[in-house]
Amino acid sequence: MTTAPAKGAGPAPAAETVPDAETVPDADSTAAGDRELRGALRHSGGRAAVILLCSLASAAASLAEPAVLGRSLDLLLSRDPDATRWVALCAALIVAEVLFDAATALLNGTVGARSTAWLRTRALDRLLGADPGRATARFAPGDLATRLTANATEAGTVPAAAAGALAAVLPPLGALVALVLIDPWTAAAFLLGVPLLILLLRAFARSSSQAVGRYQHVQAAIADRLAEVLDGASTVAAASTAARERRRILADLPLLGAEGRAMWLVYGQAVARSGVLMPLLVCLVLAVGGIRLAAGHLGVGELVAASRYAALAAGIGAVAAVLATLVRGRAAARRTAGPATLPPVAHGPLTLPADGPGTLELRGVAVVRDGHRVLDALTLTVPGGATAAVVGRSGSGKSLLAAVAGRLTDPDEGRVLLDGVPLDRLTEGELRREVGHAFARPALFGPTVADAIAFGAERPAPEAVRAAARAAGADGFVQRLPYGYDTLLADAPLSGGERQRLGLARAFAHAGRLLVLDDAMSGLDTVTQREVERALAREVRPGTRLVIAHRLSTAIGADLVVWLDGGRIRATGPHRQLWRDPDYRAVFTGADHDTQGPTP
Repeated sequence: MTTAPAKGAGPAPAAETVPDAETVPDADSTAAGDRELRGALRHSGGRAAVILLCSLASAAASLAEPAVLGRSLDLLLSRDPDATRWVALCAALIVAEVLFDAATALLNGTVGARSTAWLRTRALDRLLGADPGRATARFAPGDLATRLTANATEAGTVPAAAAGALAAVLPPLGALVALVLIDPWTAAAFLLGVPLLILLLRAFARSSSQAVGRYQHVQAAIADRLAEVLDGASTVAAASTAARERRRILADLPLLGAEGRAMWLVYGQAVARSGVLMPLLVCLVLAVGGIRLAAGHLGVGELVAASRYAALAAGIGAVAAVLATLVRGRAAARRTAGPATLPPVAHGPLTLPADGPGTLELRGVAVVRDGHRVLDALTLTVPGGATAAVVGRSGSGKSLLAAVAGRLTDPDEGRVLLDGVPLDRLTEGELRREVGHAFARPALFGPTVADAIAFGAERPAPEAVRAAARAAGADGFVQRLPYGYDTLLADAPLSGGERQRLGLARAFAHAGRLLVLDDAMSGLDTVTQREVERALAREVRPGTRLVIAHRLSTAIGADLVVWLDGGRIRATGPHRQLWRDPDYRAVFTGADHDTQGPTP
């Protein structure tokens, strides 16, 4: 079985205005992001607990330092013999604080990396386990790349930041308590500015969350357009539209710059305001402490300790940095959690009957995309062992029918059965062993050519790989590669037709009782296509074939033709019978109507 083809490059749309979706969090996205963050925190719970302990120990050392320093100063001034012991204690506290801070920094990096890896793996697992059609419809490639890289990295900082958040708050609060114990008047002087500081932090959290969300959304839109152009680089070069595409990709760069400046303006304003407020509070505490010292209510050591505690209490403004990390990480987690919210494809407990011929049935199948019924009321039976060609004009729903028939997407209405068993009731292993796919633009995976053909749930033997390549008409050009089947894919100069033949070989190597060929021979010349069709009939495991056909020769050679028109089955039957209808002939001739011609 092969994977779905990469999205083709289409015509370059005009630079769009970035929608407001996800710029302001809704309840569902916020809840999903918070669930992912809680899971990441549990994943690194032990290390996060050590971060918390080290941070608390460092905070405790920093809180003890002013008191010990003040006591040491008083003892030194009075030439007390205990001064040496207190100075040594002060030095020990400083060394301990440095060591605990170093351990915290090391663990922050470790926990951040582990959390990022967990978030990426979880999102990727859910993405790959979801319905491919619905996943690609919901998330554009560039957007996904941004979510799984930059957003996951930023979200991964939250567990470590959350673990250290308590320690970030402890020194200012502890320092405030110490101020009260040293002298209530100095504490009262400091408390005068606390309400302003609380309002400042609250406004920062609210404004920063919205600014970060808008910035990340614009960033993802630019990344998506870049991925689209890179995927269609050949088309852009052939059309000589590189300058236009560059302008389209960068059209939102001014908006990104504006959102970035707005984000950092919010942060800068918070830092600037706290930077003005905190020194004023410290100066006020020193002024009050000086007055108390002159009045004989404070000693020199107590004044030094009070000044140090005032500086620590003023450090509550540094909580803005921790808060900024949490806000940015939470906003990033909402985006990283997007793929993780995709519902997984459910599988059942059943297997197919061992002697089943591969009869394919569609019963009242309908598929809805963006409120439009792309496929509607499809009822079809393809007898086991038969080859059915699906024909129709572009946009009639042929590829979507192929995806439904092989359960690459589930219908919104109706059921699909293989040998009487609904596909959604099969185990995943049974489904993918017995239903294979080949695509017009196959994605090749694996280090070597042989690995690309063998890629699948079960690896076929080397002899089966070569036999499949011969059946797909690929053995000849593979043998001419520098190292044959062991040639690295990166070193194999493959044309579009050669890639297509490798994709066919992969499907043949894993052929089950149903093989779905979605325009998988469009890149082959007529002679090669006929050779492949003969090999498919004689050398590949017998079974039912559903072939998306654009060529008249494919319809002629099929046992049954399924004619799609506007998402509905207009007619089924042998090609010779359908050829009498001028509208059917127009599917291949391109004319709206055709006079009765000879039957091919």
